[in-house]
Amino acid sequence: MTTHGVLQITLFFVVLVALVKPLGWYMARVFEGKPAGLNRLLAPVERLIYRLCGVREDEEMNWQRYTVAMLLFSLVGLIVLYLQQRIQGFLPLNPQKLGAVSPDSSLNTAVSFTTNTNWQGYGGETTMSYLTQMLGLAVHNFVSAAAGIAILLALIRGFTRRSVEGLGNFWVDLTRSTLYVLLPLSFIFALILVAQGVPQTFGAYKTAKLLQPTSYDQAVLDQSGNPVLDEQGRPKREKVTVTEQSIAVGPAASQIAIKQLGTNGGGFFNANSAHPLENPTPLSNFLEMIAILLIPAALCYTFGLMVGDTKQGWAILAAMTVVLVMFTAGGYWAESAGNPMAAGAGVDQAAGNLQPGGNMEGKEVRFGIANSVIWAAATTAASNGSVNSMHDSYTPLGGLVPLLLMQFGEVIFGGVGSGLYGMLVFAIIAVFVAGLMVGRTPEYLGKKIEAYEMKMASLLILIMPITVLIFTAVAVVTDIGKASIFNPGAHGFSEVLYAFTSMGNNNGSAFGGLGANTPFYNLTGSFAMLVGRFWLAVPTLALAGSLAKKKRLPIGVGTLPTHTPLFVAWLIGVIVIVGALTFFPALALGPIAEHFK
Repeated sequence: MTTHGVLQITLFFVVLVALVKPLGWYMARVFEGKPAGLNRLLAPVERLIYRLCGVREDEEMNWQRYTVAMLLFSLVGLIVLYLQQRIQGFLPLNPQKLGAVSPDSSLNTAVSFTTNTNWQGYGGETTMSYLTQMLGLAVHNFVSAAAGIAILLALIRGFTRRSVEGLGNFWVDLTRSTLYVLLPLSFIFALILVAQGVPQTFGAYKTAKLLQPTSYDQAVLDQSGNPVLDEQGRPKREKVTVTEQSIAVGPAASQIAIKQLGTNGGGFFNANSAHPLENPTPLSNFLEMIAILLIPAALCYTFGLMVGDTKQGWAILAAMTVVLVMFTAGGYWAESAGNPMAAGAGVDQAAGNLQPGGNMEGKEVRFGIANSVIWAAATTAASNGSVNSMHDSYTPLGGLVPLLLMQFGEVIFGGVGSGLYGMLVFAIIAVFVAGLMVGRTPEYLGKKIEAYEMKMASLLILIMPITVLIFTAVAVVTDIGKASIFNPGAHGFSEVLYAFTSMGNNNGSAFGGLGANTPFYNLTGSFAMLVGRFWLAVPTLALAGSLAKKKRLPIGVGTLPTHTPLFVAWLIGVIVIVGALTFFPALALGPIAEHFK
């Protein structure tokens, strides 16, 4: 660990927290229908959208109608994206003449982008046309993020309203989230990325002359693709000299902007944010890391304003930030210490310097260890999944950091909207458990927490681990699952566990050593992603509906304060205990076992 690295981590968190209040205030104004600065420009567009779609802005929905609207919207989007991939060879804006995507990969990708997971089993520049990238993937980056915000807004209204059934209007929440928040931020961010060198073009791929041509031997094939044999019956080989390289370009900046701001994570190029055209400079790297956590962090302040007590929002943000700082520091220590198997002669292992220079395998030299670890922690704390280094190449303890951050349920910032509503569910559980321990009334934000609320909260914390652990077990005991596990032992198990943890939590990052673009992983992963999104969203909306019907209780001597440092510590403890107890046996077979080897 170096002073320079510590300063980089410190600067990241200082800038992030400094942006929380202004953006959080703006979003609260937007979601409450108050003037927020862009109304004169965008309000006519908003009204036109309602008129074209037949939406009444003042029409309230109960939680059942809100849920049906969200599910139907997502289903239609999933079907359209699947069909677009299957016929992309006949559609325009396809200068490389890329053909149809396979059925299982199309399904997996359609589910992935609809659920805000953005898991990718394909190489973007070799699989998806410009039209599919823009009209298919980028559009889902906007609307899947907006749908997560809409679910959060319904839950917040459940806390603020009393003795009613209405939770707002899904279509209004979806439109305002997209029009006033995601689009303006993405437009500004895309311009910055273009200025940094990220391409935004409809032109065909470029060809560049190599400064140092390279040569290699390849087999000589006949017209049928079979090897040509020489007189001795051995395959003939010929020397090939490569003097040119094809450089993939396209409308990348616009998609990269929303992939970060919407906690989506799907890369325009296969190497994702390690690619020099997705992330060309140190400034672009820093801004993209900030963008990953910007909206989830600011929504905490938005929550505080909307419930009428900003201390509640700061308490939630403090819990998130403390956990992320601890895990970022732990990851930085593990990667800076390096791998003991790579220790050089004379290295003082007792001092913790196991590998000179730290573990740089799988990391961009231009970013280094500190910026790689910040990104790895941020992208898995949020439901983002983009990467600027290869998590598969981290040390066992370094790789444990992103894995465990996802296994907490991605409530440490989490996805846009989804992370905060997941954290609020943990706050409800923390209040209930504390009430049982000390005999106080279990209530949160003036709403009494009873059996129904705890049943919904229990579903929210149990469904994801059950899905992840069952599919991991199936993959490592069946031949079809083991067929594409290319690393043996504990690390191979970690790759499978990471894959289903990522898909089950709608993250999208991966340990790259697993061959996941197979029918088995595409189909099981699709189911895990659907469960991770919608089987959690529905209980959340049911919880919101139940809370909205309740009366608001006055603060009394039996009320547990939920904005104090003590409650923040208790909330962190509940999250860590639930995550550790659930996944420790699996982690012991994977990264922990690998570390002790």
